[in-house]
Amino acid sequence: MTETEFLDTILQNPVNAAILERLPLLGAPQAHLVAGALFGSVWNAMSGRPPTENIRDYDLFYYDPDTSYQAEDAVIRRAAHLFADLGAVVEVRNQARVHLWFERRFGQPRPPISTVRQGIEQFLVRCTCLGVSQGGELYAPGGLDELAAGILRPNPHNADDGRLYRAKVASYRERWPWLRADIQG
Repeated sequence: MTETEFLDTILQNPVNAAILERLPLLGAPQAHLVAGALFGSVWNAMSGRPPTENIRDYDLFYYDPDTSYQAEDAVIRRAAHLFADLGAVVEVRNQARVHLWFERRFGQPRPPISTVRQGIEQFLVRCTCLGVSQGGELYAPGGLDELAAGILRPNPHNADDGRLYRAKVASYRERWPWLRADIQG
């Protein structure tokens, strides 16, 4: 799968297209549409399913060194207004704050990071390390080959003990049973 094919495929999902068109209006630094909105759209296309099927939410990452809850909440409220008509769950997270709550929620620590792309690089499954910037630029540090082949492997840049990885794989395979998984993570 080429970058152009990937971008064409994810834009077949009307929610992705609308989010990416409006994302610059959010005014959030380093804003990217990430994760399931992207790989889910690709796997739906490969499965002959509607573009929005099996996509639980649309994650937006941004990076602001202001780690206050109030600053993030202001961006979340702007996003709720900007995307209210889409009929989709849009979740917004400041990547500068993730290390403050991740361990409490998932039982594993996360180091502080300094860019959105570092957050994308920490996803549990290597082929899901994907983001599209507000300028339409794809960031796929592991490439697109495993994504296109439906191969799920642990991300070596994630300090997961395997528990969270296995749960993600189970969730993905429940929605797209043809995916092949390396369960050694």
